[in-house]
Amino acid sequence: MRVVMFGYQTWGHRTLQALLDSEHDVVLVVTHPRSEHAYEKIWSDSVADLADDHGVPVLIRNRPDDEELFTRLKEAEPDIIVANNWRTWIPPRIFNLPRHGTLNVHDSLLPKYAGFSPLIWALINGEPEVGVTAHLMNDELDAGDIVVQRAVPVGPTDTATDLFHKTVDLIAPVTVGALGRIAAGETDFTRQDRSQASFFHKRSAEDIRIDWNWPAEDLQRLVRAQSAPYPAAFTFHRGKRLEVLAAVVSEGRYGGTPGRVFYREGEGVVIVAGADARTGRNHGLAITRVRTEDGEEMPATDYFTTMGGYLTSRPPSR
Repeated sequence: MRVVMFGYQTWGHRTLQALLDSEHDVVLVVTHPRSEHAYEKIWSDSVADLADDHGVPVLIRNRPDDEELFTRLKEAEPDIIVANNWRTWIPPRIFNLPRHGTLNVHDSLLPKYAGFSPLIWALINGEPEVGVTAHLMNDELDAGDIVVQRAVPVGPTDTATDLFHKTVDLIAPVTVGALGRIAAGETDFTRQDRSQASFFHKRSAEDIRIDWNWPAEDLQRLVRAQSAPYPAAFTFHRGKRLEVLAAVVSEGRYGGTPGRVFYREGEGVVIVAGADARTGRNHGLAITRVRTEDGEEMPATDYFTTMGGYLTSRPPSR
């Protein structure tokens, strides 16, 4: 089939590479300009460079809504458009242009975790598995019929970086497998159960601020989700920003006020956590490694030389 590819960053790069390695003919690539957004500088393999290396024409767009682009798409005469990590709305006149429509490849197990940063949100929420879905695009975002979907389990110590590497390897088989079904004339695909759908926004600095009212189990997953190269989860100690690089759920149960620097346990320092910490029924978050405001990394036991005081979500007002 003749394929036009819309994509960006490493997800789009892997998709384009899979298409170039397949029996299909990539006739045009559309990608975004480079971005300075913190999350878009991560996993930023260039789709444009890969297309150029293989002699495929490239168009750079923030939004696919201009007449020149539409004309170029019609001239390319694609049988299908394949999209992965395209960051803005694709209008119906484009996604319905090819005879087979548009196949979108998304790094979640749709209908859950449509939208942005699905791996990070899924890890924070304690999902047992994550994956990649190829679905046909329709008028509703990430809502079309599923052609191929594959899942991988989330391990007890997996970080978002681990899950990225697990799922990015699924892109090629999911994409090529879906195109194979479509090229073979199959049309009996899986309708999404929209009662199970969820949609998530882009992550920002506010989303990595530690709230000590969260249960320790949730905070430990937040720390794992914000693993390098993602921005680390952070809190404030004595008015200065402190990044939490590694932590575990404490073995013991600790009562008191959320955020209290309380007790050395094993290789960590336990912080009281949970909105109902006063009951004494909660585990705490045992921080094991931190990064200070001036960029110094160290074991938490070296940083917290004395117990007492509080970690807070925001610096104290002056």
